[in-house]
Amino acid sequence: MIDKDTPVYMISIVAKIAGVHPQTLRFYENEGLIKPSRTEGRTRLYSERDLIRVKRIVSLTRERGVNVAGTHLILKLEDDLERLFTTLAEQLDDTARELLISLLKEMKFEELDAEKLLSILER
Repeated sequence: MIDKDTPVYMISIVAKIAGVHPQTLRFYENEGLIKPSRTEGRTRLYSERDLIRVKRIVSLTRERGVNVAGTHLILKLEDDLERLFTTLAEQLDDTARELLISLLKEMKFEELDAEKLLSILER
């Protein structure tokens, strides 16, 4: 089984799945929004995690109308939240972790990916 960080997808496949032109993916890379792996021959390879990020970028830019600078900021904030919850999950005792999980399940978020944060806490 391949994990989410193993680069396996070529640019044409990612472009097709995300519904964008390969040049758009190159633009995202040039803007620092994504960083695909490279083979020795310099071919871009994308992981499952990269693909999820590309879909998020497309959602923000095309569906929500967020510009590149705004998208960059949103992605950084989401990455920071993920790191924060990973650290919390390591530091909290079982009672505190269960309380936080319960609170996240009860609260309704418009934009926050609570499922992602729950999965971090429930590991």
